Amino acid sequence: MTSLDKMWIAFIGMGFLMLSMGLIYLSRYKINNGVLKFVTALTAYGLLIIGCILSAFIVFSGPTGN
Repeated sequence: MTSLDKMWIAFIGMGFLMLSMGLIYLSRYKINNGVLKFVTALTAYGLLIIGCILSAFIVFSGPTGN
């Protein structure tokens, strides 16, 4: 995997983490419908887990060199 590919994976992971932060905020404080609150929270925690896995992959895969 090239360094550029790792950069894009890192950006996607950070994007998932930021999106999950916003969705968790929405589900806790702004949404009053129970079903929509559950679906939003479930999506947020799923994105949080995927973002953490992607970030851990980037950190533990090490540097790329020639």
